[in-house]
Amino acid sequence: MSEGSTTSKSNGGLAKTESMEMRWALKDEEGSSDELDESIGRSSFEEEDDDDDDDSEHQRLVRTGPRVDSFDVEALEVHGFEMNGYEEESSCCRSIVLALQTLGVVFGDVGTSPLYTFDIMFNKYPVTKKEDVLGALSLVLYTLILIPLLKYVLIVLWGNDDGEGGIFALYSVICRYAKASLLPNQLPSDQRISSFRLKVPSPELERSLKIKETLETSSILKKLLLILVLLGISMIIVDGVATPAMSVMSAVNGFKVGLSSVNEGEVVMITVAFLVVLFSIQRFGTSKVGLALGPALFIWFCCLAGIGIYNLINYGYEALRAFNPVYIYRFFKSNPSQAWLSLGGCLLCATGSEAMFADLCYFSVKSVQFTFILLVLPCLILGYLGQAAFLLENLTAYEQVFFLSIPSRVFWPVMCVATIASLIASRAMTTAIFSIIKQATALQCFPRLKIIHTSRKFMGQIYIPVVNWLLLVSCLAFVLTFGSINEIGNAYGIAEVGVMIMTTILVTVIMLLIWQINIVLVLSFFTLVLGIELLFFSSLLANVVDGSWVLLVFAFIVFLVMYIWNYGSKLKYETEVKQKLSMDFLLKLGCNLGTVRAPGIGLLYNELVRGVPAIFGHFLTTLPAVHSMVIFVCIKYVPVPVVPQSERFLFRRVGPKNYHMFRCIARYGYKDVRKENHQAFEQLLIDSLEKFIRREAQELLLESDHYDSDTDSDVINPSPPSCSRYLVDPNGGLYSLSIPLFQGEKPPLFEPSTSFDEVREDEDVDSLVERELSFVHKAKESGVVYLLGHGDIRARKDSWFVKKLVINYFYAFFRKNCRRGIETLNVPHTKVMQVAMTYMV
Repeated sequence: MSEGSTTSKSNGGLAKTESMEMRWALKDEEGSSDELDESIGRSSFEEEDDDDDDDSEHQRLVRTGPRVDSFDVEALEVHGFEMNGYEEESSCCRSIVLALQTLGVVFGDVGTSPLYTFDIMFNKYPVTKKEDVLGALSLVLYTLILIPLLKYVLIVLWGNDDGEGGIFALYSVICRYAKASLLPNQLPSDQRISSFRLKVPSPELERSLKIKETLETSSILKKLLLILVLLGISMIIVDGVATPAMSVMSAVNGFKVGLSSVNEGEVVMITVAFLVVLFSIQRFGTSKVGLALGPALFIWFCCLAGIGIYNLINYGYEALRAFNPVYIYRFFKSNPSQAWLSLGGCLLCATGSEAMFADLCYFSVKSVQFTFILLVLPCLILGYLGQAAFLLENLTAYEQVFFLSIPSRVFWPVMCVATIASLIASRAMTTAIFSIIKQATALQCFPRLKIIHTSRKFMGQIYIPVVNWLLLVSCLAFVLTFGSINEIGNAYGIAEVGVMIMTTILVTVIMLLIWQINIVLVLSFFTLVLGIELLFFSSLLANVVDGSWVLLVFAFIVFLVMYIWNYGSKLKYETEVKQKLSMDFLLKLGCNLGTVRAPGIGLLYNELVRGVPAIFGHFLTTLPAVHSMVIFVCIKYVPVPVVPQSERFLFRRVGPKNYHMFRCIARYGYKDVRKENHQAFEQLLIDSLEKFIRREAQELLLESDHYDSDTDSDVINPSPPSCSRYLVDPNGGLYSLSIPLFQGEKPPLFEPSTSFDEVREDEDVDSLVERELSFVHKAKESGVVYLLGHGDIRARKDSWFVKKLVINYFYAFFRKNCRRGIETLNVPHTKVMQVAMTYMV
C-alpha cells in the first residue's frame, strides 16, 4: 500500500509521539484510504490483500508534520528519542582511553604497512638510481593522501549508518532511502522509526527522485547492487585471511636481520605460532584487548616517527623532495613497466583503510578523524620518509628496508614492538569481519551463526567463534602454502583494492541519492578515485598467476555462499506470501478455528509481515487444540542500526475480536542485540499488547465522539456515513459494522467470565477493554507456548537443473547446518511445539 498522510490526534489523556524533525514522505492523494488501514482505531482486522505496496501510482513529494505511528504501542510514553550513538565525554581520562582503544582497534592495519610496502614495490625490479626511490616515495605519499585521508577519513566515514560503518552499512542506507532490497518485507510504518531520518530536499531533489524511482522499479539494478555488496564482503573476508598472514610474517622477517641463522622455514613456523595465539585471544573482546594493546600501538607510531626523524637527520633531507609530484611523472617516464608493476606494492601503504571504516561502529567519526590526522598520518609519513632517506644512501638494501634502517642500539626493542603491532593489525580486520557478518546475517545475506557479545557496555563488540576459527585455518593454510610476503603481498593487494572499488561505487550512489551533492562534484570524486583504484587493480592483475588466484577462488566461494543464502531466503519468503491463509477461510472456520481453543497463549513465529502464514493451517490440522490467544510474531530486521526499545513492537488485530488473534512485528536493527531471555520477552510483549488494546479503545472512542459531534440534534435517527465502521448505542456501547462482536457459540473451555464474545448492552468501552485485558491475563497465567515451523525448502519439479541444485542441495545444506531458530530464541524445549512443512519454490 502506498503511504498516506496521517494527522496525529491530541484529546484528553491520549498520548502523542512526535518525530523530532520534519519528514518528507511519498504520498498518493489526500485522504488516502490507507488512513483506515494504518490507524488502530479504524483497522478492524488485518486485510489479506496487501500486495499493492508496489508504488505503481504516480507519487509526489509532500511535506508532513510530526506523525504518530499508530501501531507503535510503546512510543506513546516517550516524549523524545535520543540517538544511541557514542557521545563524546569531556573527561580527559575518558578521551585518553578512547584514543588508545581507537589505535588498538582501528589503525593497526594501516599502521604496520611500513613493514612491507617498499619491499613489495621493489620486489621484481631492484632499485638502480635515486630517482626511483624518490618516485616510489612520492607514489606512497600521495596514495596515503588520496585514499586513506581524502577518500575514507574525509568522505567515506560520513557515509556511516548512524555510527555503523562498512559496506553493509552503506547498503542499508541505500535500502532505507529506496526500496532496493530484494526481500519484499518493507512496511510503510518502518519509515516512522526515529532512526530512519529522511533528508530534507535540496535543489538536487529532482535528480535524486529519478534515481530513487529507477532503482525501485528495476529488478536488474537491485540485483546488481546486491552483487556488488556481496563481492565487497567476500573481498573483506579474504582480506581477513591475508592481513594476519602479511602483517605477522613481515614482522617476523625482522628476525632474519637480527639473527643471521634464522631461515625462511623458521620464519614460517614462528608466524604460525603467533597466528594461533592471535586468534585464540580474539574471544576476550574488543574493549579488553583494544585497551590492552592500544598503548603498544601508540609506542609503535612513536617508533615510526622517531626512526624516520633519526634517518632524515642521519642520511639527509633529500627525501623531502618527494612531496613534489613531478617525481611520479619522472618515475613512470624512465621506467614505465617497473613503475606500473610497483603500483601493486604501493597500494599496500593504504591497507587497513576499509577496516578503519568497518570498525567505525566502536567509535565516533570525529575521534577516528582526529586520531588519523593528528597522529597516524604524520607518523606514517615520517616513517616512509626515513626509509627513503636510508635507501637513497643504500640503494642495494631494498629488502627488509624497515628493519635495516633501525639504529642497531634499539633494534630488538623496536622488533618486539613491531611484532605486537602486527598482531594488533591482524585483529583490526578480524574485528571488522565480525561486525560485517553480523550485519549480513540480519539482512538475510549470510547463514545464522552463534554470536557472542563480549561487552556489557557496548553492544557492537562481538565475537563469532565459527568465523574466527575458519579464518585461522585459512590463514595457516595460506602461510604454509606460499611462505613469502612477496607472494602474499599481491593477493593482499587484490583483496584491498576490490573492497575499495565497491565502496567507491556505493558512496557515489549515496552522494547522488541521499546527500544530493552537485553532479559535478560527484563525477569528480567518482572519476578520480575509481580511476586511481582501477589503475592499482590493473597492476595487481598482472601478477595474479603468482598465487593471488587462490584467494580469488576463496572469495568467489564466499560470494556464492552469501548469494545462495539470500536467493533461497527470498524464494522462501515469496512462497510464504503466496501460500498464506485467506481471511475468508478463517472467518468460515469461526471463532473456534475449527478446533478446540485451550487456555494459554501461543506465539507462532513466522517471517510474514502481513497475512496469516500457511504453517498456522498445519498447526490447526495437526494439533488437537489451539491456544485461546494466538499471536503471530515476526522478528524483522529493518535497514537501520538500532531500533529504540520504545518503538520495538507493532501490533495488529487479526480477524474479529472474538478470535483473539494478533500480529506482532518485533523490529530490530542490524546492530541490535537480542539478549533478553524468553521470560523478559514474553512480559514485554504482553505489556505492549495491553497498551495496544487500550490505545485501540481510545481511538474508537475518539472516533465515536467525533461522529456524535458531527450529528446535529435536529437530525432524526442519523445514520453514519457508508465508510464508518462503528456505531455507538444510547448507553455508550460501541459496536462494529464490519466485525461481529456476537457469535452464536462460545469457545469451549472458556469460563463465562473470561469470554469476550458476549457483550451486554449496558457495558461501555472501558468495561469491554477490562474484560479483554482480563482475558489476556488469564491466558498468560495458563502458560505461553512457542509454535515454530520447521520448513523444508525444495525446488519444484519443473524448475531448471541449476535451481534444483542450488535449492535442494546447497541452500538445504546451509539451512541444516546453520544456527536453528530455537537456539536463537533461547527458549526451553518444554515450551516449544514444532510442525514440519515443505515449501515448493
